[in-house]
Amino acid sequence: MKKFLFTALFLISLAGFSQQDIYPVYKGCDSSSETTLESCFNQNLTKDVLEAFVVPEKVISDNYTGTINVIFLVNREGGFEILYIRSAYKELEDEVKRVFSELPKAQPATYNGRPVEMRFGLPIQIPLNAQNIPQAVKKQQNYQEVSSVEDQTETVSEIKTIEEASASVQSLFPEHNSELNIPFTHSFYDDIIYHYEQNENTHTGFKPFIYSEATNYIDLDAQKTSLLKDKTSWAGKKFWNEHFFKVQTKDYWFTINPIFDLQLGKDNSENVDFTYNNTRAFQIQGGLGKHFNFSSSFYESQGRFPDYVTSYIRENRPLGASGTVPGRGKGKGLDEGGFDYPIAEAYLSYSPSKFFNFQFGHGKNFIGDGYRSLMLSDVASPYPYLKISTTFWKIKYTNLWMFMDDVRPSVALNNVSPRKFVAAHYLSWNVNKKLNIGLFEAAITSNENKTGFDVNFFNPIIFYRAIEFTRGSEGGNALLGFSTKYKWTDDFSTYTQFVLDELTVSRFFDGTGYWANKFGIQLGANYHNAFKIENLSLQGELNLVRPYTFSHFNPILNYGHFNQPIGHLWGSNFWEFVGIARYKKDRWSGSIKLNIGKKGLDTDGLNYGGDIYISNDDRVADTGIDFLQGNKTNIFIADLNLGYLVNPSTNTKFFAGLTYRNFDPMTEISSTSQNSTLWFTVGLKADLFNWYFDF
Repeated sequence: MKKFLFTALFLISLAGFSQQDIYPVYKGCDSSSETTLESCFNQNLTKDVLEAFVVPEKVISDNYTGTINVIFLVNREGGFEILYIRSAYKELEDEVKRVFSELPKAQPATYNGRPVEMRFGLPIQIPLNAQNIPQAVKKQQNYQEVSSVEDQTETVSEIKTIEEASASVQSLFPEHNSELNIPFTHSFYDDIIYHYEQNENTHTGFKPFIYSEATNYIDLDAQKTSLLKDKTSWAGKKFWNEHFFKVQTKDYWFTINPIFDLQLGKDNSENVDFTYNNTRAFQIQGGLGKHFNFSSSFYESQGRFPDYVTSYIRENRPLGASGTVPGRGKGKGLDEGGFDYPIAEAYLSYSPSKFFNFQFGHGKNFIGDGYRSLMLSDVASPYPYLKISTTFWKIKYTNLWMFMDDVRPSVALNNVSPRKFVAAHYLSWNVNKKLNIGLFEAAITSNENKTGFDVNFFNPIIFYRAIEFTRGSEGGNALLGFSTKYKWTDDFSTYTQFVLDELTVSRFFDGTGYWANKFGIQLGANYHNAFKIENLSLQGELNLVRPYTFSHFNPILNYGHFNQPIGHLWGSNFWEFVGIARYKKDRWSGSIKLNIGKKGLDTDGLNYGGDIYISNDDRVADTGIDFLQGNKTNIFIADLNLGYLVNPSTNTKFFAGLTYRNFDPMTEISSTSQNSTLWFTVGLKADLFNWYFDF
């Protein structure tokens, strides 16, 4: 009885196969049809493994009973490669390696006619005996052969044991089967989005993605297990492969991980001997039942940055602190030019059905398919938010309510920073297999009139601009947006964004350059597996934003948070081209990024429209407003990064980076002068969020 039950459960594929996938063809399966290849592969491979397996004497003398969990793949050449082994005995692990090294080659699996890797999990039960040799897989559910109650009890017990062993193979990363967010970094999402684009009716415009959604399109388990190192010690497994601490049952799970961002570097200034970042953090994630999950992270950080970043931090001093650390928040000054900047992030996520996901947390969001976003970026520090995602038919509709702060000391009342409220929604519609259209709207209001957040903005399907209009010009600020994405091929796509802050139609085409025609445009393209080089991706993007866009006559109602924009990092009155090349191989990765642009800066105390924190009522003129007016400044930034993935559970990497920045204004003044920076840094970090220094 054991023989067909073992076969029924022995191979749990870690890849999600579509109808275009064909199983590997193993010895003796050449004549099998496509529908029986899986059964033949399972049966013949299991038979060969078990017949060749010799249980070591030490294991026999200890009367050991248990399971060896093996993760392996059939590579593109048909060879068998061990990815991961978990066993109580080193001798058993060595025997598994010996057996798999002697297996004959198979014909590799194919996808759309191309050879591909395919990954599997195999639990091997100890002790072995003749009954382990399997029969046909089709008998796996045939329980009528059990002849007695005792046999039934033994069979059920064995099923549970093997299922538990199989589950342990697949639950190294329990977050993959959760409603948690996939940490958003451009480098990691580059690969995820490529897999999304191979499928119909996918939505990539609102980030971060949810694991339960992403696993419909990409096998994250297989992606990570293929990188696992063969480590036997507890320390080796925790450092290279696994979560530091994990508890998991059928009803709940949670993980605890210490995470780090430890950097040491040097720029070409003489102000400090070296730059550094020292972040120690803990991240707790978990789930209760199948649909409710939580995540909480606390970061304690100290850092010292290159001159141009330090100047930015000090120039944007928030209430009650020495500066604003870009993307993180308040910084308290330390000796020798450093800053202390603690921060916490957390959220709850609940999906009551396949149509809805609800989140409440403190973090960041991003709208768009580009490196930059004009609609909503993750540039500024985290903020409280409430989010509802609704998915049905060809539609994904996201509502987002954000609570943001204007922390400038000049606007504080009774030593408290004023709060503003941002209600936004984004509708993503897959028009057909290739074209996606997105519609965006946001409304910013404040509590200056002591009325709080207008309850109308909590209506998830109302048109915000109409509500903002009825409240009056003092009541708020509204933005509209439109986006497209077109998949030309499986590897090449283009994307656009258009954001409208304000428009006077009668003055748009009159050639006067009217100031209140405020808008931004983004054009971009992604090329995956560029020039048929696997895992090489190229991205090019152009961003243009007119003067005074994202600003307001009441600066509290601008499109910003914590002294930074929540649209494009450069604010407004600029154009920028971004070019990115990324490549990865196994645990190695590398990227080159170029930012080339021009920006019009304020000079002589005049507002030329580049700083969104200045009232646009203080503009230089009503007409004759052009791109790059003011002190025209050339900006060139080149970033080179190399990384080696240490632990896929936390995306921790050893890395080295080199940044060159040249800032060249047309007119040098005391607050704006020519500056060239060469900054080298190395370190170990958990790469869990984007951190932008390209300004």
